[in-house]
Amino acid sequence: MSRILPPDHPARYPMTNELHARPFPAVAAPCQAIHLAFARDEEAPVDRAAQEAHLIALVDRFGAPRPARAADHYFGEVGRIRLKWERHTEFVSYTLFEDGPTDLPFGLPIDRLAPAEWLAEAPGRVISAIRVHVEPAEGPEEAERALLDRLHRHFVAESLAGAHVGEGQATVFGDFRIHEDGFTRFAVLALPGAGPRRLGRIVQRLMEIETYRALSMLALPMARRISGDLNTVEGALSEIISGIASDRLDDRQTLAQLTRLSAAIEALEAETAYRFAASKAYSALVEQRIEVLKERRAAERQTMAEFMARRYKPAMRTCDAAGRRLNELAGRAARAATLLSTRVNVAVETQNQALLGSMNRRAELQLRLQRTVEGLSIVAISYYAVSLAGYAVKPFAKLLGVTPETATALLVPLVVLGVWGMMRRLRHQLEKEG
Repeated sequence: MSRILPPDHPARYPMTNELHARPFPAVAAPCQAIHLAFARDEEAPVDRAAQEAHLIALVDRFGAPRPARAADHYFGEVGRIRLKWERHTEFVSYTLFEDGPTDLPFGLPIDRLAPAEWLAEAPGRVISAIRVHVEPAEGPEEAERALLDRLHRHFVAESLAGAHVGEGQATVFGDFRIHEDGFTRFAVLALPGAGPRRLGRIVQRLMEIETYRALSMLALPMARRISGDLNTVEGALSEIISGIASDRLDDRQTLAQLTRLSAAIEALEAETAYRFAASKAYSALVEQRIEVLKERRAAERQTMAEFMARRYKPAMRTCDAAGRRLNELAGRAARAATLLSTRVNVAVETQNQALLGSMNRRAELQLRLQRTVEGLSIVAISYYAVSLAGYAVKPFAKLLGVTPETATALLVPLVVLGVWGMMRRLRHQLEKEG
């Protein structure tokens, strides 16, 4: 059929293919699986080239096809095993499957699936290592008997959780412990009617529950570590706010202290924001993966949901509380800074008003003094002008029929008026130019 659609958006095919990029593995009982997740160090950048090189080193060793360039997932036959590789934001994971029965559950030597020298070159540190033992069972009761008769010795009884999952397709058990070989263990007993795809989804979700649980709990040491810092910051902030309320501290010094305290809070937020957000996201994935298992109690054991509610969720609440407390401290510091800044601004404005009033009074005094000096200047100039004019009119006094003194006296009003007019004109001109 020919295509008649307009051109596609560049992201259409990649985004659609992403939905199908990570298929669940097909698992048939009996089977042994090993899941390894390697996370980079917190401070180290993601080295995608090293991650790809590590995968290529394994597939090349067995002559298997290489992954596509810059791929984030790979699934294929590698020697006698099936390999599933996935790259995530913070970690890469390898899941290795070997089909067939075994006389020793959880005893599959790791070097049969992955060479020791290859493991030593892993790009990161082990954040999750899981063994999954899959065997068939005729029914739920037989699955429970298998646990009681044979499998219980591979788990720690006090923390063992188990459930019938799905719609009766399997019974699963796990204790969420790291055993002497460094692995966490899950047993999956496949019941009749559990197809390979359905069984593969169950196995995959168990691995994801443990891996995401481990990743989410990376925030717990950080939450515990910063609790002391939060106590110190909270005490200092409370003291500052109390000082602001009682008006017993210097506002400018207090504002400087509050600014330093806000900077310390921002530094803590910058340090913890990513890890706390990631922890919350991983925790949600753990809960979602458990929910889709649709657990029903098996062998009188606690379900995984009950185990997580008692052992795991308190740790997540500690992380959430630390994050919320840090956010609340940041908000309190911001509100206190706003209040104090307003008070400082009002005080500065009051000082400015007082300064302007003082300057206005000085200007008025200067104006009065200037006018006084101006009046005295008129008198002085008029005095000298009358003296000079007196010499000028003396020869004409007799012609006018008056004495020289009278003539000089008659000049006084005219001279004073002229000097006053000249000074006024000069002042107006200077004011206009100024």
